Amino acid sequence: MRDKAESAARGLIGGNSQRALDAVREEARGCRRCDLYRNATQTVFGEGPVGARIMLVGEQPGDQEDLAGRPFVGPAGQMLDRALEEAGLDRQTTYVTNAVKHFKFTQRGKRRIHSKPDSGEITACRWWIDQERDLVRPLVTMALGATAARALLGRTVTISRTRGAPVAMADGQELWVTVHPSYLLRMPDRDAAKLEYGRFVDDLKRVNERVVELAD
Repeated sequence: MRDKAESAARGLIGGNSQRALDAVREEARGCRRCDLYRNATQTVFGEGPVGARIMLVGEQPGDQEDLAGRPFVGPAGQMLDRALEEAGLDRQTTYVTNAVKHFKFTQRGKRRIHSKPDSGEITACRWWIDQERDLVRPLVTMALGATAARALLGRTVTISRTRGAPVAMADGQELWVTVHPSYLLRMPDRDAAKLEYGRFVDDLKRVNERVVELAD
């Protein structure tokens, strides 16, 4: 009877958190916290289940994400999906989002070229990522790239110095830092890109192992 009561209580809490997250997602549709909304097609909020053990945080949506309204559906997202599978992780049970929710770009003819968010835009969007973390409550958050790490830690970090070990966040949660999959796509040397991709998969495997350790 006690087990059933505890299970019901967890279900109630999870249901409340899901409704709260859905409400935050709906609120984010009308975000005007910075000027990026003016040119972007739409807000691209995170997706994944409440209670996901791992939260992956990228920099910002790209061109295809901006049009689809979903995170990591373009070339970088396809590479992420492949790496997750090789690392033994299921994207459907992982929460995936971005530090900045609108696509920032420079127009070149018909093409929209990615432009890096500035500190003001990162800070303005911090409210949304904080809401996601509070409601999803992952065991481990993983920053994909330096911009995501900066958004989550509130300071600039170097990937080479922080990669491969947990970094304590203000709330005591562990943050792990790795490269963004788009970095791998931009590498001109195919051999170097292959090696770096292997390191990326290893980073995901280590986080998966760490989550198992924390859950025990």
